[in-house]
Amino acid sequence: MSDYPDNLKYASSHEWVLVDDDGVATVGISNHAQDALGDIVFVELPEVGITVNAKEEVAVVESVKAASDIYSPVSGEILAVNEDLVDAPETVNAVPYDGGWFYKIQMNDEQELDELMDAEAYSDHCDDE
Repeated sequence: MSDYPDNLKYASSHEWVLVDDDGVATVGISNHAQDALGDIVFVELPEVGITVNAKEEVAVVESVKAASDIYSPVSGEILAVNEDLVDAPETVNAVPYDGGWFYKIQMNDEQELDELMDAEAYSDHCDDE
């Protein structure tokens, strides 16, 4: 389970969420997702200031294997994006839970977190795929 940090919540679509004390969530894709994608060569990030709904497409990742949509695990306003990924998309492969985050979002409804999985449930989800 070391591939899935315990302090994060996970969506079935393989995004992770880390929530700070102010209700701001940092979102990225899991180690499982980046591994399945292979070498990431391009990341299209959402616009700062837009409002998104949970389960809505907000970003795109392209790898040598395929392009994949990234969905927002929670609803809210995009506060920041990780501009470093534009020039170094491979960061997602190297450190998906640190420098490989995609965006920060001010959550509208923290109860949406209850619909996400903890690390153990997410690990089981990945094993079942």
